[in-house]
Amino acid sequence: MGIIQRGMRTIFLARRTRFLCEARWLVCPSPYRRVHGGGESQQKERFLITTPIFYVNSVPHLGHLYSAVLADTVHRWQQLKGAGGSIFSTGTDEHGLKIQQAAVSHGKDSLQFCDEVSQHFRDLFSKSHVGHTDFIRTTESGHRKAVEHFWRKLQSAGYIYQGKYEGWYSTSDEAFVPDNKVMDSVDKTTGKNIKVAMETGSQVEWMEEENYMFRLSEFGPRLLKWLDSNPRAVYPSKYRSLVRGWLEEGLEDLSVSRQRDRLPWGIPVPDDSTQTIYVWLDALVNYLTVCGYPDNHHAHWPADCHVVGKDIVRFHAVYWPAFLMAAGLDPPRSVVTHSHWLMESQKMSKSKGNVVDPFDRIQRYSADGLRYFLLKHGVLEADGDYSDEKVVKVLNADLAGNIGGLLNRCLATSLNPTQTFPAFSADMFPMHLGKKSNSLATEEDYKLLKTLQELPGSVDQHYENFHIYKVLEETMLCVKQANGFVHRHKPWKLGDSPQDREWAGTVLHVAMETLRVSGILLQPVMPDLMSRLLSRLGVEETERSWSDAEKVPCAEGIEAPYVGRTLGADKGVLFQRLQKKN
Repeated sequence: MGIIQRGMRTIFLARRTRFLCEARWLVCPSPYRRVHGGGESQQKERFLITTPIFYVNSVPHLGHLYSAVLADTVHRWQQLKGAGGSIFSTGTDEHGLKIQQAAVSHGKDSLQFCDEVSQHFRDLFSKSHVGHTDFIRTTESGHRKAVEHFWRKLQSAGYIYQGKYEGWYSTSDEAFVPDNKVMDSVDKTTGKNIKVAMETGSQVEWMEEENYMFRLSEFGPRLLKWLDSNPRAVYPSKYRSLVRGWLEEGLEDLSVSRQRDRLPWGIPVPDDSTQTIYVWLDALVNYLTVCGYPDNHHAHWPADCHVVGKDIVRFHAVYWPAFLMAAGLDPPRSVVTHSHWLMESQKMSKSKGNVVDPFDRIQRYSADGLRYFLLKHGVLEADGDYSDEKVVKVLNADLAGNIGGLLNRCLATSLNPTQTFPAFSADMFPMHLGKKSNSLATEEDYKLLKTLQELPGSVDQHYENFHIYKVLEETMLCVKQANGFVHRHKPWKLGDSPQDREWAGTVLHVAMETLRVSGILLQPVMPDLMSRLLSRLGVEETERSWSDAEKVPCAEGIEAPYVGRTLGADKGVLFQRLQKKN
């Protein structure tokens, strides 16, 4: 016998037998280490980071791009540090009532509609240098196999049962909404009184269905243990506290299927053709599918990091770990949650005409330019505020002016007529201030070298904490110091004596070392632009790893291997100064 649910409250629960399949999992402070159930700790050899799979009811927008660029940047950082066999997955979520309705409104078959919109996401990620290793679609046969297997695992463990759901459902969010999370509102178009979900503002409708339920109510203590055992389980702490609040309120069983006569566009429940698997259960399993589930997922699971927007944190930090625990699998290492993007402090909407087209902005500002702005002005805890005026100001100051200006100075033929990487004079810039009488270096110059040596360690921590804006702030501050260093010593005013030439070369060497180290560290953010910068400096492809950035030979009293090397070909201005649009 099943149960009847009203407003997500249990009326009657039938007696049943079930097998509790307890996943063995432990955690440790670093989000990138795995501790196995037996207690043996070892460095995880492979890294798995994901974005949400994006709903194809409409074309991609700036928020989709931000999720993808944020995950891509951290994945590139891991690769730069030597993570082997890593997976960075993204893709499209293509089942559900909302997509079924969108296809009808466009006069297209559901799969044809999904094909077209999914391709838009592929195109955007390609144009924006998002280097995913896997692009998954939930309409693929391999994913269906994974979902069916996962369903059977939940069912055989006794966590899925048949029942009746009576309550609120949001088609827009593809989510069931409890009574206490619904409020009265007014439809802005029709003026009619409606019910909406408190968290998202989406309209909800009353629904009564015979379907399958998941025993989510049994997972509160285990989810709290997961949350408390791992400081990075849900990150940052703002969203961790939000999830804790939900768990402490108590969980109610969750409907995990829809009647197929109402929702034919989805994966049928195994052995029950009258039901369709709930779109979020279907979608969340994509993270396992990309790992080779159900046969070959062990090398990559659990996921190191799910990057998600704040609107879907409940699905990833409550439902998903509960599903995994029920299936005997480890929950994700970390659910990293970011906020949304506004347009000049207002929510983007088609009716206001303020929706930012990412394809257009890439064309205007370049892929790396747009990536840089999003990562400098996007923080996890607060909504970002986009404006074209801000983009132009930031990119002109940081890319055209600061880093581009320093590169132009160092490579000008008037200062560097041989177009080589100049030598460093340890006599004129000794390792310690005041050690030699012929030293021309000042106290400020030593501060620059100290900053440069400490920069990799500092920004490494910022990458790990997803504080990419701090990576950019500190790196650009170091480049600014180098610009001040060059301006302070004015090598263009030095004479042609051997001593003057030696000091001018030393000044250029330190400035170019700053560019080299900064260029390596910023590769995850701006892969194309920094590749061009490093090539112009004559830095070989094999000299661009994280460990290469940690070495500053001139500060360590050794000669750099690239001294005297011919610089790369001049391919024009690194970043063209932008003009404001009227």
